[in-house]
This record gives sequence, structure tokens and C-alpha cells, in this order.
Amino acid sequence: MIKLRLKRFGKKREVSYRIVAMHSTTRRDGRPLEELGFYNPRTDETRLDVPAIVKRLKEGAQPTDTVRSILTKAQVFEQLKA
Repeated sequence: MIKLRLKRFGKKREVSYRIVAMHSTTRRDGRPLEELGFYNPRTDETRLDVPAIVKRLKEGAQPTDTVRSILTKAQVFEQLKA
């Protein structure tokens, strides 16, 4: 199963995340199938590749709870329905 989840990167105590598509059995910082965006929780900055995310969701990828809330704030699910 493919999941949309966060991949941690950055310096210690200055963490940022990449939103990636990867198999559910792959370790957190393993090689992703595709990088779909960026999330910085310290500044609440988010950059998303919306067409690629919508494509992955249509293919059946399941977002984690955190990624789901990020996508909801960015109104990606509304574009999926349209």
C-alpha cells in the first residue's frame, strides 16, 4: 500500500519535513517513490505539488493523519472531488 507521509530532514532541533509517497513498509527516512511537497512546522510554511498529490490520491494512496490535516488546510481534497 502506498502512503503519503512525512519524511524528516534538517538539522537537530530545526526539523522540516518533506511530504512524500512511499510504500507503507518503508522506513521513515527511506527512499520515496515521489516527493510531493514540503512542510515546516516552525514557520507553518507549506509547499505542495497539488497535481501530483491529486494523482496519487486517485491511484489509492492513503495519507497519514498529519498529512491529511495539512492537505485539508490546503483544500486539496476539494480539488480531488471536482
